[in-house]
Amino acid sequence: MAYLSAEQKTELARIANYIVAPGKGILAADESTGTIGKRFDSIKVENTEENRRAYRQLLFTGDKAISDCLGGVIMFEETMYQKSDDGKLFPALLKEHGILTGIKVDKGTVNLPGLDNETTTQGLDGLLERCQKYKKDGADFAKWRSVLRIGANQPSELAVYENAKVLARYASICQQGGLVPIVEPEILMDGDHDLKKAVRTTEYVLATCYQALVAHHRTVPVAVPGVVFLSGGQSEEEATVHLNAMNALQTKKPWALSFSYGRALQHTVLKTWKGDKANVAAAQQALLKRAKANSDATLGKYQGSTDASASEKLFVSNYSY
Repeated sequence: MAYLSAEQKTELARIANYIVAPGKGILAADESTGTIGKRFDSIKVENTEENRRAYRQLLFTGDKAISDCLGGVIMFEETMYQKSDDGKLFPALLKEHGILTGIKVDKGTVNLPGLDNETTTQGLDGLLERCQKYKKDGADFAKWRSVLRIGANQPSELAVYENAKVLARYASICQQGGLVPIVEPEILMDGDHDLKKAVRTTEYVLATCYQALVAHHRTVPVAVPGVVFLSGGQSEEEATVHLNAMNALQTKKPWALSFSYGRALQHTVLKTWKGDKANVAAAQQALLKRAKANSDATLGKYQGSTDASASEKLFVSNYSY
């Protein structure tokens, strides 16, 4: 008997390809309660459930043209069960706009004993049941973040192997539960290493992850529908320009190269909103502007911007969600 039925495989492939269809990417709106609190602190807005709901509603109810730029939105669990002012659950609201809902399913990082500040990610217990529930409640894909650091002796072989194993197990469980898994081995930008070491480490981590996933030694097999990049603390403009450079490169690319941006889509939005209902429309236009810029970048057609606010540095050392 097959691990997944033909119908299940077809549905998972449909979802994966939809998310990274030409010109589309992902809005990462899955900040934890603590992380969104830090964002709100920067605009002097109280971190209450109602303010979190109001802000996510702002993101999800703007100009319908944004559906041309976004294939999916990743949510924190709280957000998935919140409603708009007219009583619609956010996943249903997004579905009306042709945007799929994703859900963050990991439960954060924990230290690996005996290693120097290296971590693995927890949350496998009960994951299948959670995935099945999220699928029933409107989710189509999921995200799991593992964190690795570059240092003199990092990442260690154990940390790379452990995180690859956890990511592979998560991905397998997600597929059983009907969700397309986003596999996210994030290598933090922190450190004084050079580009050569960053490239070498990234190749090693990705190859180990894919070996755990499909027992294949190429870093990204051609069967993968798309690769979505994090902004990783780049400014809004830097994240868009770098995505555009990859897509403008004239070489064979068997996968869609797209985006899953949080800060690089929301920074100007937050500064524009400031917790004031009077600023909602302007904030929604700011989101649409950045979404369109990144949509163009997925096609290698972004022309750049002179907007100073989009160039503001967003790097946070040892960043967590």
